[in-house]
Amino acid sequence: MLNILSAPASSNLPHSGLRFSAIAPITAAGEVLKLLHSVPSKSFHTDTILTQLLLAVADMFSEITAHLANLSSTDGRFPAKFKVSIHTPLLKSDQLDRTAPSSYRPLSNLNFISKILERLFLLRFPPHILTSPNFDKHQSAYRSATLLKLP
Repeated sequence: MLNILSAPASSNLPHSGLRFSAIAPITAAGEVLKLLHSVPSKSFHTDTILTQLLLAVADMFSEITAHLANLSSTDGRFPAKFKVSIHTPLLKSDQLDRTAPSSYRPLSNLNFISKILERLFLLRFPPHILTSPNFDKHQSAYRSATLLKLP
C-alpha cells in the first residue's frame, strides 16, 4: 500500500481577526488528564514516545501537554514536528474500482501528542468561530448543530 509522508506547509500570510490566545487557558488537572484517560492507547510510526508510556505517566504528561497547548495558543504557532503525518489511501467501498483514484480517500496518521493537542483546541474552537470576523456565519460545513444557532 502506498504511504505518503506529508511535511508541514509554511504560510507567511499575516494574521487577521481575533487572536486564539483570548481563549481560557487549558488546565492539566481538568481537561488534559480527563482527555488522556478517555483516549485509546494506539501508537503509530510517527510517535517518538510510545503512547502506552505517556498514558502510564498521565499525571506528569498532562502538565507538559497543557503547557505546550497554552504556549501554542498564545504564540499562535504549532510545533512543525507535530504537523507531519503519513497519508495512506483508503478504499471508500469494496464495490468501487480499485484502479480509479477517486475510489480512495486519504487517511492521515498524526502522532499521539498532535492528536491530543488537536482535541484540546477543538474543544475551544467553536466559540472562537462564532466571534471571529474571519468565519461566515452562513457557512455551516463541519459545524455541529449547536453552533448553527447564531444570534
